[in-house]
Amino acid sequence: MRHQVAAQAGFALAVALLRCTPIRVAIAVARAASRLPGRPATIGQAQSLHAAVRRAARPWPGRAACLEESLASYFAGALTGRRTRWVLGARFFPHGAHAWIEAEGAVIGQAEEDRVWPYVPVLRV
Repeated sequence: MRHQVAAQAGFALAVALLRCTPIRVAIAVARAASRLPGRPATIGQAQSLHAAVRRAARPWPGRAACLEESLASYFAGALTGRRTRWVLGARFFPHGAHAWIEAEGAVIGQAEEDRVWPYVPVLRV
């Protein structure tokens, strides 16, 4: 229940920031959220938060892809006192960008076989 409430709040905040402000504002808010008290999330806790964000995003009529989900998961973790790392990455061939969260050095929210890698981390919060 606590994760679901945090996921809904995190998703609402992430969508508002990404739709209504430049990306630099979303990054600044994410950096501010990193100052909230908390402990590093385990892989299981981060997966639970990410799953809660996916459930919170289901009724959203707009786009909820990697950027929205990862930022919402990051905020949900901050709201529950669990720190994750929000990562924005890019690749050159084929050109692409991706966003994800990490916990204990593991990528959260993607099965190993679903990854189209390598993405080079460009920003870590």
